[in-house]
Amino acid sequence: MNLFKSNHLFFLLILAHVIVMEIIAWLIVFYFGNDWITTMIASVILATCQIQAGWLQHDFGHLSVYKKSQWNHLAHQFVIGHMKGASSDWWNHRHFQHHAKTNVFRKDPDVNTLHTFVLGEWQPVEYGKKKLKYLPYNHQHQYFFLIGPALLIPVYFQYQIIMSMIVYKKWADLAWAISYYVRFFITFVPYYGFLGSILLLTFVRFLESHWFVWVTQMNHIVMDINEDPYRDWFSNQLATTCNVEQSAFNDWFSGHLNFQIEHHLFPTMPRHNLYKVAPLVKSLCAKHGIQYQVKPLLTALQDIVRSLKKSGDLWLDAYLHK
Repeated sequence: MNLFKSNHLFFLLILAHVIVMEIIAWLIVFYFGNDWITTMIASVILATCQIQAGWLQHDFGHLSVYKKSQWNHLAHQFVIGHMKGASSDWWNHRHFQHHAKTNVFRKDPDVNTLHTFVLGEWQPVEYGKKKLKYLPYNHQHQYFFLIGPALLIPVYFQYQIIMSMIVYKKWADLAWAISYYVRFFITFVPYYGFLGSILLLTFVRFLESHWFVWVTQMNHIVMDINEDPYRDWFSNQLATTCNVEQSAFNDWFSGHLNFQIEHHLFPTMPRHNLYKVAPLVKSLCAKHGIQYQVKPLLTALQDIVRSLKKSGDLWLDAYLHK
């Protein structure tokens, strides 16, 4: 069915629209100055650039654009490094573990919350039984808004990225990342000064982090999170992943990660083809009695908070009574 055949024009247009938005953000500041309203508008546009560049680097990182792996690797370094100031090696190390052992404690870095949250049904009960209370987990669905989306990219990821490049001597990644910051400061220091540009960059990261966390967690945090289960790979991907309904907006907003099930089953498939394979996956699940979950976007976002509250309640019950 040629579902692994990439449409290069599609990805070129994704890259072009990111570059155009960056230029628009600069032109807004250039023509209208650096007042609060202008800065807010430019920040939203720049955050949109960052998140869309993030979805694009994800495509290259999965080797889903070019036939030759080397071309994907080079494009990945350019997009994640020069356009986002991050490290391709750091991303690969995290993300490939996530795909191999999705939602498995101690094996999937995406569910390693450093004791800030308890996830799923197994972890909160274990924490409760052991009387572990690093934070009031029964309120995690509330403090999630303060320390989850707000801090993941501007604080936690930034620290991890910088340290990984230095500790593991990834000098090529570091050079690409530095090129991003040089370009950013050359663009905005004339209007905001050095300190103001740092504050602008931090605010852009803050906005990007909210977008990123809600999109990436609506497919996974609400699903089964456990120790390594004795379950075949296909069934495990379906148990730990769900989809969000298709629409032009949902596709763009999530970088086609609304088809998270298909992406996890076919991680090298170009994202513009995921909707084509979805009916085949759905029929296979129906044939073998495996649940295939698809939700509206707002429901998926609300389920993040609901799942955190459910896990928090499980922790409190185990902490008090077991």
